[in-house]
Amino acid sequence: MEAQFSVVVLAAGRGTRLGRPFPKPLTRLANGHSIMQLQLQHLRALARPPVYIVVGFKKELIMEDFPDEAFLYNPDFSETNTSKSLLRALERVPSGGVLWLNGDVVFDPRLLDELRPRLGGHETMVCVNRAAVGEEEVKYAVDPDGWVRELSKTVAEPLGEAVGINYIAQQDRDLLVRHLERCGDDDYFERAIETAIADDGLRVRPVDISEFACIELDVEDDLRRANSLFND
Repeated sequence: MEAQFSVVVLAAGRGTRLGRPFPKPLTRLANGHSIMQLQLQHLRALARPPVYIVVGFKKELIMEDFPDEAFLYNPDFSETNTSKSLLRALERVPSGGVLWLNGDVVFDPRLLDELRPRLGGHETMVCVNRAAVGEEEVKYAVDPDGWVRELSKTVAEPLGEAVGINYIAQQDRDLLVRHLERCGDDDYFERAIETAIADDGLRVRPVDISEFACIELDVEDDLRRANSLFND
């Protein structure tokens, strides 16, 4: 029996740091594929779970490129951050676990093979990279039992960085929704995970995917790196 879960891609933001006049997920790599095209191609290998794309900025461009997908609209995309886009998704997608990712992440599809046995299970997860810790990236630290203790850009002694690919188990969804509701409009969704850990004991497993290439495209240097790693 296939594991029951949905997939959410957060693609509502303006992506101002990369400076394109269109939604960042539509940025094309040197191989001719857009970020979102590659994401959906890889995600379709996961036993074809339902995929929901949260759109906002110039939503029509994404919807025209991918007319067969399901879309959720964040009308407040210009005033809110990823916490509110994820909240909108978790309030609307079917029951079950949810794998979600930022719409600007380019990754080796073998990363999903690492996650596959865990999806649909009872453990909430954050994918992490221990190979490098960028100054502007979301970082993490763990408690003595190996569960995520801190998750933010300001972790003092980080073990690595979160890469923007995560999974919320069904039994933890309501808790995460409550903490997303408490988030400020400017908060990233990681803020809700961190407060759920600190205030309500949410257990989050860091899944080390350092062996797989995975880049969140924020600036031109990220795009150059992605083109050097994903050139076929």
